[in-house]
Amino acid sequence: MKRTGLLTILIIFIGIVFIIRLFYLQVIDSSYDKELLNNSAVKVKYDYPERGYIYDRNGVLLVANQLSYDIMVIPREVKPLDTLDFCNLIRIDKETFIKNLNKAKKYSTRIPSIFQAQISKTDYAYFQEKMHKFKGFYIQKRSLREYPINSAPNVLGYISEVNENLIKKNPNYQLGELIGTAGVEKTYENILRGVKGVKFIQRNRFNKEIGPYKNGIYDTIPIPGKDITLTIDSQLQTYGESLMTNKRGGIVAIEPSTGEILAMVSTPTYDPNLMIGRDRSKNFTKLYLDTINMPLLDRGLQGEYPPGSPFKVITALTALQENVISTTTAIKCFGGYRYGNSKDAFMECHCGTRGSSVALNKAIYRSCNSYFANAYRKSIEKYPTPTEGMEVWSNHVKSFGLGNYLNNDLSVGKKGLIPSSAFYNKWYPNTNWTATYTISNAIGQGEILTTPIQLANMTAIVANKGSYYTPHIVKNIKDEVLDSKFTTLKRTTINEEHFDPVIEGLFQVFENPRGTASWSKVKGIEICGKTGTSENPHGQDHSIFIAFAPKDNPKIAIAVFVENGYWGSRWAGPIASLMIEKYLTGKTTRSWEEQRMLNGSLQDEYDKQLNETLKIED
Repeated sequence: MKRTGLLTILIIFIGIVFIIRLFYLQVIDSSYDKELLNNSAVKVKYDYPERGYIYDRNGVLLVANQLSYDIMVIPREVKPLDTLDFCNLIRIDKETFIKNLNKAKKYSTRIPSIFQAQISKTDYAYFQEKMHKFKGFYIQKRSLREYPINSAPNVLGYISEVNENLIKKNPNYQLGELIGTAGVEKTYENILRGVKGVKFIQRNRFNKEIGPYKNGIYDTIPIPGKDITLTIDSQLQTYGESLMTNKRGGIVAIEPSTGEILAMVSTPTYDPNLMIGRDRSKNFTKLYLDTINMPLLDRGLQGEYPPGSPFKVITALTALQENVISTTTAIKCFGGYRYGNSKDAFMECHCGTRGSSVALNKAIYRSCNSYFANAYRKSIEKYPTPTEGMEVWSNHVKSFGLGNYLNNDLSVGKKGLIPSSAFYNKWYPNTNWTATYTISNAIGQGEILTTPIQLANMTAIVANKGSYYTPHIVKNIKDEVLDSKFTTLKRTTINEEHFDPVIEGLFQVFENPRGTASWSKVKGIEICGKTGTSENPHGQDHSIFIAFAPKDNPKIAIAVFVENGYWGSRWAGPIASLMIEKYLTGKTTRSWEEQRMLNGSLQDEYDKQLNETLKIED
């Protein structure tokens, strides 16, 4: 019994030592294969792993793999050949042949590299039959991406060939290899990529292959990339993209309780399958040079816009925290807010209250500029100097994740702008500026810039009454633990008790007959939201909307930006309410509203704007 136990322990020990050694050779120490790569008696063959699959939160396959065939070349082994026959087989011209061969020689005469990537199955079959005639060339199989659903290219990203600069920085890649270049493919490249295997083949003095080098002790097998499950709901994503057809803008939806991104729409968009195959480079160039529609720009992450009226939520919360207003503090609005003696020192308001008292609740659901200008000014003027007041205000706002990167797992993004006292001291170097110089900040105009994902996160924070998790796109990685930064709860500088009255005002935006989004109300769902119109000096104003639902125990928070969409309730509001209904119930009940959004187009507005721009340039 003791001998059996000892034998078992010995076998386990030897197995562990073997695994550690294999891991060391395959992953850590690559010095041996550098020496072998330069050994003329050894031929090297790489075995590329299958890249990890990508799924949505419900297990729907978003990114898979398909078999690809690359023609490899070892330049020093190339012998004189029938170039015309070779070119005809894989359908290239002689100039391409010469260019590709010279590129391979420049990289290395000994190390194999891709001569022609991604040939078709038919070309592969023809070439394989005659491959014996073309010394120095061989076929290598590997997998390419394929996209079962034509959706979310801005989320998924794409892969492309590594360039020489990257190879110099990272010797784990060889010329012609593929690497994640955008989206999830880029952010999680090390997870999805896997580890390529390598075989060293001994050759005799006649250059004939005679078997594995040293019985294959240095050979390694490929390790497949790990599968990834995204937080995205593919049905919500594709629905949002269809609602944004013939419109430009961005939509971001977040699950407030987790920070998981449910949808991240950017339009105009493109078919992700354009980024695979031999035409990838040509298609990318075409998309990149489209400076009118800019399909490669992720507007949800990179579009910076004044937030307009949704920012009034922050103005209210900051004023409540600073105790310069209460829920019963009221003003009378007479069509605007006068903040100076000059003719221009007047902020117009279209809340329609006309001399009646406006307290917090009505100010939110009627969107009263006068009320929030007053609250903002009090917040700044509470302190001895505008510099001190502005710094306190700025820090409150930034605690909502505005004005900075959110430290998420997305491959691109913009910071937006939340001005500070230092910003205005630099802006007005010779002036004793006051709160009235910056009064437009109160209503989300002025110098403030935000991205859709920042506003969606801000909305989730309000839904959570002051707390949030960093928005993220990956829900689960096979055999991995999610980064703790996505599971660590964060809090703003605003006390929790101040959120309830603000949430009630947002609820009345839908519920009150005079609320700015009352016609987007959905039966059976308690939605809290805020319409917005962002001023745009280059054409029609932008349509903005933020919302979360249900009011209690929220499941979704959303921000919608529609460029040149006139005002919030015209396009962004209906789109947001339709997406909320679709996500919470799996269907929509307002077919007339849905058809209006699906078939509605702002293309005439974009064409008009383009024509005016061209006139100015002429």
